[in-house]
Amino acid sequence: MRLIRLLKYDLARETGDWVDDGVISEAQAELICARYEVDYHRAQRRSLGYNVLVGLGYLFIALALITLIGANWEEIPRALRMGGLVALTVGTQCAALRVYLKGDPRAGEGLFLLGNFFFGASIILIAQIYHLGEHMPDGIFWWALGCLPFALITRSPWLALQSGALALLWFILQVSMGYYPMLFPLFIAASLYVLLRGRASVTLLLLLLVSIGFWVEYSLLQFWRIEQPGAGLEFQPENLAVAISLFAMLYLFGHWLALKNSPVAKDYAAVISVWCLRFALISLLVFSFAQPWESLIKAEWDHRLSMWVVVTALATVTLFLALATRRLLSTGILFFCFAAALITVSTSENQDLAVNLQVATNFALVGVGGWLIYRGIHDGISHYFFLGVMSILITGLLRYIDLIGDYLGAALIFILFAGLLLGAAKYWKYHLDRGDTP
Repeated sequence: MRLIRLLKYDLARETGDWVDDGVISEAQAELICARYEVDYHRAQRRSLGYNVLVGLGYLFIALALITLIGANWEEIPRALRMGGLVALTVGTQCAALRVYLKGDPRAGEGLFLLGNFFFGASIILIAQIYHLGEHMPDGIFWWALGCLPFALITRSPWLALQSGALALLWFILQVSMGYYPMLFPLFIAASLYVLLRGRASVTLLLLLLVSIGFWVEYSLLQFWRIEQPGAGLEFQPENLAVAISLFAMLYLFGHWLALKNSPVAKDYAAVISVWCLRFALISLLVFSFAQPWESLIKAEWDHRLSMWVVVTALATVTLFLALATRRLLSTGILFFCFAAALITVSTSENQDLAVNLQVATNFALVGVGGWLIYRGIHDGISHYFFLGVMSILITGLLRYIDLIGDYLGAALIFILFAGLLLGAAKYWKYHLDRGDTP
């Protein structure tokens, strides 16, 4: 799951310069691009700047019309206001459909986006006309739902992103007001359909994963609220255990995707791997201090049974994925350590254990950093190498700040880190002497 998969369009454009400079032939450039499922000739014409400018242009057209209408809002008769908003929205969507069916799907998608903006503005303005502002999230829900059919018809990632982002906003507002949005899985299913049947989109993938995570966590909160009347919708300590289990499963799912022959699956696997690693390192850095562990030990763990049911289910799926990807031993050790820490903080009231857990986390952080350096050198993945070095350097800095005044402890930590880095350098030199390219 090399990071280069995330930069394949940049690589495709770079090969065009190599062809112009005579470094490689055009046929070789096409083969390089084909390896990452990129059309060499289309990539030379592909322009992110052009797409951004067109999108912003459509956005400002929508803002200009909304501003113009708003400036003369009170002078326009109510019936004309209503009819004009409906006509503007329907006319734009009909024009988008015509352009799309005539064989220009990208231009059609842009007009659909514009029409969806008009639809949202119409909802807001019609609500003002008839004073329908009793529950504000309802307007966002109908806006997201109105965008959904066009995303499904065209299977456009951009339209799915628009609908999914609005749905996520509606979900957050509903939950913050104490309501549970029952129809949110509909938008998750629609985003998944577009992701599977439409063009590849890393942004839509990330939005889908975030939406699923929010839905699972808040669904558990709703269940715990029913289980314990009077409990609010604030996060419970059990949510952290579920979140860690979800990320572990997602990381193994990424490795499982990497085994597929589809280049798109490999692209998604690279994204999932990178973000899960970042989450893991940030989490370890946070828990390398004693205060988070003390907070978890002090917390009220009122939903242990349901938490363990969910964690066990997620762990079972993760272990099956680990078996398929030949990572059963490392995954089993990881879940054993996680379960031990979870049992400790959820059952013990001894605050002194926080220091022991902090020390264990720091050793884990150093171990992960060393593993990333090893993987970076052995597999030639520079992102892993630099991520591992940064994790060790940040850990050293944080521990030095903690140990100001305890010079012997700081010196021992620095000796440990020096030995780890020098060992990595020796391993790198060993690869170089063998003729490998780390």
